[in-house]
Amino acid sequence: QVQLVESGGGTVQAGGSLRLSCAASGRTFSGYVMGWFRQAPGKEREFVAAIHWSDGSTYYTDSVKGRFSVSRDIAQNTVYLHMNSLKPEETAVYYCAVGRFVAVRVHTSYDYWGQGTQVTVSS
Repeated sequence: QVQLVESGGGTVQAGGSLRLSCAASGRTFSGYVMGWFRQAPGKEREFVAAIHWSDGSTYYTDSVKGRFSVSRDIAQNTVYLHMNSLKPEETAVYYCAVGRFVAVRVHTSYDYWGQGTQVTVSS
């Protein structure tokens, strides 16, 4: 059974940085994609970034390019989201997910989700 456990959320001032972690277990992830999404109150879940588990190719939504970086540690079965220059409008619950390598920016492509971690960016 696949389990995803996020950590690293918290409160940070605008312009600050955080690193989120997602520890994955329950299967081998070769050929799958690990994604990060976020959801603010009253808004739809939004794609943030994704990484192909096997070849490390990365994908980002335009608004975070140059500020966020997604990486993975295969030995630790962990995916990271490094977030720099955070903005107040990026306050949300951040989720990691694993799914097929199809339409990586679409949340319905993902089969398993973590419980989420809160990120609050104060102005």
